[in-house]
Formats: sequence, structure tokens, C-alpha cells
Amino acid sequence: VQLQASGGGLVQAGGSLRLSCATSGRTFSNYAMGWFRQAPGKEREFVAAISWNGGSSAYLDSVKGRFTISRANAKNTVYLQMNSLKPEDTAVYYCAADRTPLVVAVTPRSEKYDYWGRGTLVTVSS
Repeated sequence: VQLQASGGGLVQAGGSLRLSCATSGRTFSNYAMGWFRQAPGKEREFVAAISWNGGSSAYLDSVKGRFTISRANAKNTVYLQMNSLKPEDTAVYYCAADRTPLVVAVTPRSEKYDYWGRGTLVTVSS
């Protein structure tokens, strides 16, 4: 299973970016997907997750109302639309795939995700 994240870059505070994560190697549509991030000197943290059918999602409190996770199962791709970006959003963003198929409830627990992409760097300048 391979996950390839893209879409990161440098943006000014208040700006927007859309991250994409293309997957291959197993039936994408059967698995929940998540986004995590790791800022310099900090531990990795959960950002957002979406269920296998898109019916449920969850977000880190600090990104609620600014970030939106979505998926296109026909394209084997999950997205993270990030609006109103803040300098504290600066981090390497990773996509991850849940280990258990067809789970309705999404989880913020990283140990529940068994495949990870390499990450894409998002830098928000003030």
C-alpha cells in the first residue's frame, strides 16, 4: 500500500492550501483515512479523519471551521482543504490509512492507522 501526499507549500497567514493524498495497493474505498501533522520540535498530532464512505468525520479542535477533509473514492484520493491558515499550522502533514475496513466511527488515535505517506510540508508565514 502506498500513500503519496502533495499540495504543501509556503502561504501567508489567512491563505489557503489543499492537500491531496493519492493511494494505491488496496481497496481505498473500504478504509477510513486521516491527516496528521508534526510541527518542529513537537509530537505528531491528529488533524482530521473521514470514514470509508465519507459519512462521518472528526477534527482537531483548533482546525474546526477552517479545515475540511473529503475523499473521492473513484480517484483513490483524500483531500484536506485548509483555509484561514495560521502560523501555528506550520508542520509536515501526513496522510494515513486505517487498518480496519468498513469502520463507521473515525478515530484520532495514530496507532489505528497502519499505512502512512511521507508527508508534505506546509509553512504559514505571518
